[in-house]
Order: sequence, then C-alpha cells, then structure tokens
Amino acid sequence: MTRILWRSIKDKLLLPYIDLKTEYYDLGLLNRNETGDGVTALAAEAVKRLGVGVKCATITPNRQRMDEYPQLTKMWPSPNATIRSILDGTVFRTPIVIDYIKPAVRNWEKPITIARHAYGDVYKAAELRTDEGGECVMTFRGVSGREETISVQSVTGPAVWQGVHNKESSIRDFARACFGYAVSTGQDLWFSSKDTISKIYDGCFKEIFEEEFRGFKSEFDRLGITYFYTLIDDAVARVIRSKGGYIWACKNYDGDVMSDMVSTAFGSLAMMTSVLVSPGGEYEFEAAHGTVTQHYYKHLKGERTSTNPMATIFAWTGALRKRGELDGIRELAEYADRLERACLDTLNSGIMTRDLVLLAEPGCNAAAVSSDEFIETVASRLGPNAPR
Repeated sequence: MTRILWRSIKDKLLLPYIDLKTEYYDLGLLNRNETGDGVTALAAEAVKRLGVGVKCATITPNRQRMDEYPQLTKMWPSPNATIRSILDGTVFRTPIVIDYIKPAVRNWEKPITIARHAYGDVYKAAELRTDEGGECVMTFRGVSGREETISVQSVTGPAVWQGVHNKESSIRDFARACFGYAVSTGQDLWFSSKDTISKIYDGCFKEIFEEEFRGFKSEFDRLGITYFYTLIDDAVARVIRSKGGYIWACKNYDGDVMSDMVSTAFGSLAMMTSVLVSPGGEYEFEAAHGTVTQHYYKHLKGERTSTNPMATIFAWTGALRKRGELDGIRELAEYADRLERACLDTLNSGIMTRDLVLLAEPGCNAAAVSSDEFIETVASRLGPNAPR
C-alpha cells in the first residue's frame, strides 16, 4: 500500500513542481530476492555517495510472508537494518503534531524525539537453535592471535541462543550525534540503558556517553540544557510523567519499540518523521511505519482505503529540504516547507484519513477521506502558484 501512496505522492505533489533528479532502487521484496538482497546494499551506497536518500516502507519477511511469496529463497533481513548498518548512523524520530489530536498521555505538551542507535544489537545478531543438551561458549579471536572464551550457558535440553555485538566507534558516533542534535535543537537529552544487568555491554554505552559529553558540556551549559542518564525502566516511568520537549536516546532495539510507543501516544505511527544521520553527514529519510498490509488487500479488492500518507510525505519533504540546503537551492527547501504547511493546514481543517478521525477531539468536525482524496486536497492547497 505504501508503494501505491509513494507513486501518488510523486505524481500529484512532487513531479508537477520539481525537476526531480533521482537514482531509483527497487527494494520490493521480490526484487531483493532476485538480487540476493544486493539491491539494498546498492541503495545504501548510493545514499553515501549522493548524501541524501528517501525510502518507502518495505517488507521484512517472516514465516507468513514465506507462505505468501513462495518464490522467496530465504527470509531476507530487514532492509532498514542493512541500510543502517552500512551507514552506521543514528535515527531521529519526532511526532508530527496537530491542533485537533491531543496526546494519549495528557500531560505531554511538547513532542518527544527518539534518538535510536542504528547499528548492531539484535539486528545484527547471530542466532542458533539446538535440539539437545550441551554447552554454548562464546570465543573472541583477536588479530594478534589472542583468544578469549567464556561459557554462555549449559543446558540439559533444546534451547535457543543469540549473540549480539556493537562497535565502540559506532557507539561513540551515536553519542556525538545525540549531543550534537541536542545542541542544534536546544533540547535536553536523556539516555537510558540497563547497565545494572548488562554490566559490560550496556555499561560500555553509559561510559562512552559520559566520556563524549565532556566535549559538549560547555555548549550544554551555555544553552541551559541538560544531559541525564537513567535506567530504561526508570526512563519509561519518567517519560510518562513528563511534559515532553526533549530527546530520548535509546539503544537500537529500545528505540525501535519506544519510537512506536511515543508516536502512537501522540496520535499515530503514520504521524512520525524519521531520519537516519550518518557520521559522514549522509541523510536517509523514511516513513517510520510498515507497509499497511490489510489496506493493500482491500485495495486489491477495489475497496476504498484511507491510509495515512503523512509519514511518507514528510520523508520526501525532509529529503528535499536537506538536498536544497546542501546544494544551496533555496527554492527547493522553501517548497518542502510549503508542502508540509499544506498537509498540516489540511489536517487542521478537519480533513483527515480515518485513523486520525478516530483520534480527533470532539467538536472538530473531522471528515474521513480516502488516501487519494487527502493527497488531492493537499495538492489543491499548493495551488497553481507553487514554485516549479
């Protein structure tokens, strides 16, 4: 369904106004299968080479998808995880807020930005399932020839195993990106992990954040903003009680989960911006949600669908704005601003997709429209005098 929205957005909101010069990489599941997932790596390398990319939501196959697509040769990994691993960056996700939808957490007054580490953890894990008793060990072989081996666990029957890793260089890049983003936006930064349980792995994250903060402390003091570390469970409690308006830095898996929680509590997963910022200064913008499978099945039957396109539109506007900034094309950045305003004006006038109508405050007279009708209304607000 998001691929259909992607085409509609390009045809109605972009191509009539922009000389859109892009390299296109088909990350559809079947093409990833045909290329042995090589197309995903090519797309990531293109972002590194060109500096800016924009990505549609994609399918990560599970066993159900293997039945649905019998031609698949394997359960290919998440293309997002592959791209993030190659770019080795930090994902920043911020809710898109409008007047007529109040957060489910009533004391939240300002958006909460999730800063998600985009390398390692379970997304690059080695996994094993065994059917008998025995011992699992973990061995590190250094380039010097030195070896270290520890026992993971001994079991008396079938078990499952998972080995995760991270790189110190990537953790440092993550910390610097978070501190830099806090300075650039003038917001407090929270970081959470579970170093009381994971004393080495999570403890390394905490230690590196403390070390990297020393280089930013004077800027934090000048701006009157703070850096705060706490355990992940305490952070969740504090977030719920807070008024919002800060950046919450999370490890990869934590950020995956918490960004969905934050976006849903602010309204909808489709109302969330998402940008991956690499250490080399490359930017990849994407929709934070999935592929809206059930809506696609309805679409195939010819039924009317009301899928929220906001996250995909804002992925495009973020990419266009950044491209305009990098290339000195003021008009391109201004058009991105204008397109976002047209979207927000449409929503604040009460014209929404069905997911938002169900969340709208009483008395706003919200009207549910189809995806196409919403995009066409946004296009009408741009008008004939929009920059071309």
